[in-house]
Amino acid sequence: MSLAVQIRQHGGPEELHLVDVTVGEPGPGEIRIRHHAIGLNFIDVYHRTGLYPLNMPATIGMEAAGVVEAVGEGVTHLKVGDRAAYASQPPGSYCELRVLPAKCVCKLPDAISFETGAAMMLKGLTAQYLLKKTLPVQGLVAGDHVLFHAAAGGVGLIASQWAKALGLQLIGTAGTDAKCQLALANGAAHAINYNTEDFAARVKEITGGQGVKVVYDSVGKDTWDKSLECLRPFGLMASFGNASGPVPPFAPGSLGAKGSLYVTRQTLFTHIATRESTQAMADDLFAVVASGQVKIHIDQRYPLAEVQQAHRDLEGRKTTGCTILTL
Repeated sequence: MSLAVQIRQHGGPEELHLVDVTVGEPGPGEIRIRHHAIGLNFIDVYHRTGLYPLNMPATIGMEAAGVVEAVGEGVTHLKVGDRAAYASQPPGSYCELRVLPAKCVCKLPDAISFETGAAMMLKGLTAQYLLKKTLPVQGLVAGDHVLFHAAAGGVGLIASQWAKALGLQLIGTAGTDAKCQLALANGAAHAINYNTEDFAARVKEITGGQGVKVVYDSVGKDTWDKSLECLRPFGLMASFGNASGPVPPFAPGSLGAKGSLYVTRQTLFTHIATRESTQAMADDLFAVVASGQVKIHIDQRYPLAEVQQAHRDLEGRKTTGCTILTL
């Protein structure tokens, strides 16, 4: 048996219920893992509200860390007793114990704690594919400016540090002056409070009127139009989330008028579709964290039983850095 957080219908945080579930043996290509800590992400809100619909009842959650308890047939990269962490489909990490596909589960280096592992997998792998694989047609080189929205969030703080390590000039946006200071303290070259400043005008000022090669945007509806104004010709608008709501339809012709721009909608789960790509990305993440160039900030901890409050705080923009659920 395992405690798990389930939803029986899509809706608000009040739909998150703590229940007992039975956990079986892993099948071929699967493992069973006992969690020590669980990561909280905005995609969990999308699953709960139905923006990304799930079949009911559903256990949500996309990342966690713990110890492997059982290994199914064909799994060779993990064994019973291994410390492990993952960001993985299908949802289901809000629990003590679960069975899941092994391909996206990685051995956790001894130097990285369970809490750090649970906090960093989805957000850190997201920062990895954005900065290393989601690149403008002209590429990125040291000294280039990039714009990163929600720079004080979990992905943003990792990306700010990683961008600095790569020599990039990251311009971060956030909703309060305190969050802007947090982004600056974590490697952002510039920070803009988008509630008090016109971020498009400020980006043009910072870049001497040129604009940036790429915008990384997880906010969506509220930042989309002005983000396009921030791009230089042939720039890339990289959408990877919609915290403020989905981006409304737009005319492709407008991209030509703004400088032959590129637009992409990325998702982590395309990048970690194979065991090989997952491990390569995780190795890159583990290395930059172990080196100390990227520190994982766990700014909020909630017992699993307080998951409703965790969701309220996340949606209310009351959180910074990473948030974990504890067992």
